[in-house]
Amino acid sequence: MNLPPCVERWEEGVVTRVELAQALNMALFSGLLARVPTGRAYTDDVIREGGRVQFDHGALRTVRWPHCGALPPGEAAFTRILKPLGYRLNGTYPLDRIKMTGRSYAHLDAPEQIAQFFVSELHPERFSPAFQQAVTDVLGSSADPLTPQAVTWLAELERDAALPLADACALLPVLVRCFDRQHTIPRLADYQTLLAESAEMAWIATEGNAFNHVTDRVDDVFAVADLQRALGRRIKERVEVSKSGRVKQTAYQADPVVRRFIDEAGDSVEREVPGSFYEFITRDTYVDEETGREMLDLGFDAGNATGIFKMTAAA
Repeated sequence: MNLPPCVERWEEGVVTRVELAQALNMALFSGLLARVPTGRAYTDDVIREGGRVQFDHGALRTVRWPHCGALPPGEAAFTRILKPLGYRLNGTYPLDRIKMTGRSYAHLDAPEQIAQFFVSELHPERFSPAFQQAVTDVLGSSADPLTPQAVTWLAELERDAALPLADACALLPVLVRCFDRQHTIPRLADYQTLLAESAEMAWIATEGNAFNHVTDRVDDVFAVADLQRALGRRIKERVEVSKSGRVKQTAYQADPVVRRFIDEAGDSVEREVPGSFYEFITRDTYVDEETGREMLDLGFDAGNATGIFKMTAAA
């Protein structure tokens, strides 16, 4: 993976928010590759060819609902982590077709080099009463992995933009655990109720707040898509292009995973369901009207995002 130039200089015994954000991104990227064989195969190809991945953004799904157990509802469970790490809101994207809202967060210190977070919230109030009850049944058991000590470290990080090395090393695995499923094994009946109205919420029922996908920023997403298709990998049929024309995205279909459920008799059963996936993006530059500087378009597009999200529905 390419590393931001700002991490090439460091202070002994101190970890800056840039360094901790980069370390978290790398750990989450590695975790997704362990779950997504197609993404692992692509990354192995990059390594064999002597290249590096430019980690553009990671995406996760949340639910804006008051019945999330011990977890704060929606993206609040993650903004409490992202803001101390140096991230700030970079854009809001209504995803009305799938009854969600997406928000991107870019890093203040190195927005073009450190991966963004795309955090989406699902709105259960836009669905049926039966769906809403199933959401409550699934999420009501959620635990909060963020310990009181971790909250203290995050407050110090937000104040000082750095932590002592020992504290940062202890905080990192706690942060990684936040990007996982926090609720207990869902009931199969609840899963089927959710799936009937929202493939996205059904995915959350089995995968929770795990990274939905990670994204490699490439020079030519069309060429990458053609090559992956020629290799026989299950990639999206067409590239999504933003309204501005500057942001182009495509992705593999989600790799299937086997997850456990509780059936009507209270027994544990297994089903194959969509897991996470790997995405590709090309970002063009533009000239900023205020400064006259050429900048990389770090925005997203609601239409693009909606199309990419369907990779878990199509698996």
